[in-house]
Amino acid sequence: MRAKQDRRTFIKALAGGAAALGSSLAGWSGARESSLAPVLKDVLARRPLGRTGLLVSEISLGSSPLPDPDLLRAIVDRGLNYIDTSHNYDNGNAERQIGRLLKDVGRDRVHVATKFHVAPRDTPDSIIASVHGSLRRLDVETIDVLMIHGAETAAVLVDERVLEATERLKKEGAFRFRGLSCHMNQDEVVRKAVDCGLYDMVQVGYNVFDIPETESGEVQTYPDYLGRSGIRPLLELAHGRGVGVIAMKTLKVGGRRQDLSKYRTGAVSLYQAMLKWVLEDPRVASAVTEILNRQQMEEDLGAAGAKLSGPEQEALALYVRENAAGYCQSCGRCRRACPAGIDTTNILRALAYRESYGKLDRARATYAAIESGKRAPACRDCGSCEKACPSLVPVRARLREAGQLLA
Repeated sequence: MRAKQDRRTFIKALAGGAAALGSSLAGWSGARESSLAPVLKDVLARRPLGRTGLLVSEISLGSSPLPDPDLLRAIVDRGLNYIDTSHNYDNGNAERQIGRLLKDVGRDRVHVATKFHVAPRDTPDSIIASVHGSLRRLDVETIDVLMIHGAETAAVLVDERVLEATERLKKEGAFRFRGLSCHMNQDEVVRKAVDCGLYDMVQVGYNVFDIPETESGEVQTYPDYLGRSGIRPLLELAHGRGVGVIAMKTLKVGGRRQDLSKYRTGAVSLYQAMLKWVLEDPRVASAVTEILNRQQMEEDLGAAGAKLSGPEQEALALYVRENAAGYCQSCGRCRRACPAGIDTTNILRALAYRESYGKLDRARATYAAIESGKRAPACRDCGSCEKACPSLVPVRARLREAGQLLA
């Protein structure tokens, strides 16, 4: 009952007005440290990626999907120098297209990060084979950043199979720096990545909807909700130990963007304001986004080196106030609370690929990859997931939708 009441208090707080949240956003914006300001001002502002020594553009490019070759070249010519990809994006074609780009513009102009998955059936040899496949498709001798794709537990970071594979690959010169991407359970995963000392960077979801519960179980939007949510301490921990941070899911919409013109502030769109908000955090090296047309290119690259204005903060606050209720933040609480062990978080992520990102094939593939006994039909309709959700997501109804749309 307390948890339900707290969540309703949260929703009520959101409905209370944008001014308070705008104030909180402004307070966090003011935390920029001059010593961590962008170090280059040529075409696109750049920042150091932790201890790696790499200087990466404040805006980096996701590759699921990639823009067409001409636009991709134009984006790089504007100064973007970090591209994030994976062995399985577009069945490997994303890596192939990036490989052709590198031949065209020169290997030294773009830092490339790619990923490998770790499944129960994997062995050191299968992981190495996956990375060798990426090297062939990218047509490079060395990957700049090699990441575990979607690390969900601390255990996978020190899994003997992963350690053996990456040590052998490192000796081959297959990659320069080691990292991971994390969609959920960020506190456990990021802390382990920092503490074990093996990982040079982490890629985590970070956007204006990061308003989870406090340690006491209450949901407090203001003041200092970033600190109370645990996001800020994680970023401070990583930065203090020289671990670079790349922010993903910054727009929460992928390549297909909705019409949010009602939140526009002058010439600045809400999407541009979202990116500027993420980059106001000096501990974030770069914000990953997907760019599919020239309007999006101007929108996203225009956020680099730009400060967030007061009116833009208010527009973001209004957007959060009107859209946070029922919005899945991939925190994983629902999955941990489910007595049937249903993989609710990945099911909701699959639905997001279909509905918000417009990625139908990826949505079906994500759902199909979930163990059959952990899919939507296994739901007992007990409601434990919804009691655990800080955002009042109607999880059971969403599971039924997934079973109908994605099976």
